[in-house]
Amino acid sequence: MTCKLSLATLPDAARTVAIPGYDRASLKAGIVHFGVGNFHRAHQAVYLDDLFNQGVDHDWAIVGAGVLPSDAAMREKLAAQDFLTTVVEQDNNKTAARVTAPMIDILPVGDPVATVAKLADPDIRIVSLTITEGGYFIDATGTFNPAHPAIAADGKNPNAPKTVFGLIVAGLKARKDKGIGPFTVMSCDNIPHNGVVTANAVVGTAALSDPALADWIRANVAFPNAMVDRITPATGQREIDFLKDNFEIEDNWPVYCEEFKQWVLEDKFTAGRPALEKVGVTFVPDVTPYEHMKIRILNGGHAAIAYPAALMDIHFVHDSMEDPLIRAFLAKLEKDEIIPIVPPVPNTSLTDYFALIERRLLNPKIADTIPRLAQDGSNRQPKFILPSTLDNLRQGRDVVGLSLVSALWCRYFAGKTDSGKDIVFNDISAERLHSAALKAKDDPSAFLAFDDIFGEVAKSDLFRKRFAHALKTLWEKGTRETLQLYLDGKLAV
Repeated sequence: MTCKLSLATLPDAARTVAIPGYDRASLKAGIVHFGVGNFHRAHQAVYLDDLFNQGVDHDWAIVGAGVLPSDAAMREKLAAQDFLTTVVEQDNNKTAARVTAPMIDILPVGDPVATVAKLADPDIRIVSLTITEGGYFIDATGTFNPAHPAIAADGKNPNAPKTVFGLIVAGLKARKDKGIGPFTVMSCDNIPHNGVVTANAVVGTAALSDPALADWIRANVAFPNAMVDRITPATGQREIDFLKDNFEIEDNWPVYCEEFKQWVLEDKFTAGRPALEKVGVTFVPDVTPYEHMKIRILNGGHAAIAYPAALMDIHFVHDSMEDPLIRAFLAKLEKDEIIPIVPPVPNTSLTDYFALIERRLLNPKIADTIPRLAQDGSNRQPKFILPSTLDNLRQGRDVVGLSLVSALWCRYFAGKTDSGKDIVFNDISAERLHSAALKAKDDPSAFLAFDDIFGEVAKSDLFRKRFAHALKTLWEKGTRETLQLYLDGKLAV
């Protein structure tokens, strides 16, 4: 007999899944989180759930917030089940489910008055974000763009903000005006130096309407850098049905994830923090080595396998890693061009770290998809792939493999797989990328003309040469044969 998830049905749910060991009524909001998606609910919210289960820090509960239609849809789904979430952790050898309850509300989306009022509440001491790599209004170099129409609009109308950063600025201004100390702003997105990037976005937005406020924010608000990691695929009907069939729980939007999780965080907070070190968060003075390792080896690896797999009509990530060519391609790329330019990480073997990633990507229970990895490449390539390319070029190293990754991305945006199937794009820049990719078949430079994506990399004669040859080979011989030429050391010219 299934039970529809809610606070009232938690005793019934306990028959098949773990439930919170704390009284949800005992919680008090201390965090406003923008972007209540799957990753947040599988990561930050799980750490807090673990902490609350220890009977401590119950004044650090989460209130969700957002600005997108997807945020409104998530609010509707979660409100119907008292903001509870079923998290299904899937390892190769086991599947376990738990209900988490650290979120006590989600603010109405599109209501800046309500959001700013909550941000001005003295009880709120951290504002955290998972708004995706594309949500920070930055270019290929990580520079904030205050001229973006959405940011410029908030600059002109600071009392009616519509972006996350406009709302945060308005919340900080309200606190400053009332004599309330500022909150910490904590990014949990996969961006190099995400704290610095977030600081630039908040300060840059404030400067458009109130330079004095911008200076106050820069001087008084903490923006800790963080490295976050947990593979969390999208939820669909398959996942909803699996939970119902196997655990007898009806959850409007459960979260599936791998068992592994990691969070490395600078211990730099304006107004205190929960004792997350008690539940496995690593606090360090400098996150840079860890974020380089994760973003380049894991996220870069994701970006590297996404496009050959898509062109070869492979749907699931674990299936792509079971293909000998793709797995060998990734291993060679990591060994030759990514791992060698990742700075040392304290007490960590980068070779062992990549071996762990291989095992994670081979996990069939996660059922992560190639379309998820392939989406939003215009934001992910400049953060996950091209920095490694640039570092190799600056060190006088060759970039045969990384140029091939960029060529595969270009070939993907031509719109058809090697077998002739249509590719469905999921990228804010899809139209311009598709047009350029078609032109690039005859003129490879057409795809490299996007300075906001390729930046300095496209100025390298070696990269342009390697990219052009790889793209030509992909069109003439197909993805599978091109990968084999790379593995045989015969792709460079």
